[in-house]
Amino acid sequence: MESELTGGRSGLLRLVSDDAEVSEVRTDQKQNQTADKDVELLDAYSRAVTSVVDRIEPAVVAINIRRNEQISSSDSDGAGSGVIITPDGFILTNNHVVENVSRVTVTLTDGRTLQSEIMGTDPATDLAVIRVSTSSLPIAELGNSEGLRVGQLAIAIGNPLGFQSTVSAGVISALGRSLRSRSGRLIENVIQTDVALNPGNSGGPLVNSRAQVIGINTAMIFMAQGISFAIPINTAKWVVGELVRHGRVRRAYLGISAMVRPVTRHQQSQLGLGAPTVVQVIGIEENGPAHRAGIKEGDIFISLGDEKISTIDEIHQLIAKHPPGTPVYIKLLRRGMLRELKIVLGEM
Repeated sequence: MESELTGGRSGLLRLVSDDAEVSEVRTDQKQNQTADKDVELLDAYSRAVTSVVDRIEPAVVAINIRRNEQISSSDSDGAGSGVIITPDGFILTNNHVVENVSRVTVTLTDGRTLQSEIMGTDPATDLAVIRVSTSSLPIAELGNSEGLRVGQLAIAIGNPLGFQSTVSAGVISALGRSLRSRSGRLIENVIQTDVALNPGNSGGPLVNSRAQVIGINTAMIFMAQGISFAIPINTAKWVVGELVRHGRVRRAYLGISAMVRPVTRHQQSQLGLGAPTVVQVIGIEENGPAHRAGIKEGDIFISLGDEKISTIDEIHQLIAKHPPGTPVYIKLLRRGMLRELKIVLGEM
């Protein structure tokens, strides 16, 4: 009886052992399947990025500059990247890459180094157009920065050395950001990404999964991690058109200097203001648009057109919507009295 029981126990132990082995096999199979799926996903992501790079890489160039008779090789001195936008040699890059230089050369991915001419710069958007004298160049397809979505794949490509592109991939982390340019002007609708910009990538393209340029990489916050910015390609298209046709970007302006001052809650309520601040004129350009319209020092701007005004940046934003020569109506407060004046925007 004891022998039978022992044998029964042995059989039971063998059965449990067999079940454990089967369970381990099944676990290993599940892990392998999960690993295979991860590999497939990684391969799909890798294929998307490498496909984009293969398509746009020939149109990304290295920009080298000479300043004070010295060849600069660092991005902080102005060297960076650019993207070819026409077969006859027009290249889009950053203004800070080529500003205040005596000579600019461009190195293509095929190894050729060509002399470049600066066609125009726009410090207000940190964009510039340069040109090399050649033809039949590979070009990048310019996309549409309207309709971008947070979380969308974004790939930054640069060519700081001229022979091999540097690539960083990530996602669009925010849209509609504002960035202060080196000229002090506010750049609107900037694209924020978590793409790490490698040294020399300034002026290079930010592209989507279709290898379309959606922005021009322009800045990175060095004290923060994973934050970089790009000028939307729709803004760049407009700037390029202005620079190619006129050699500069024509912008409307009022011809005033101003300051922001606070108002009381009672004044805010009485004037129907949307914020507890107003813009007060402290200086007027002689014979400028504001001077010709009769605006005086001490006037307080309440609205421009139908839009309330509480900051100087808001004035810039509203004026930017109109071309030079456009008449606009400004509601202001002068010595406690509301007035409305028509002002024809001047051209900067």
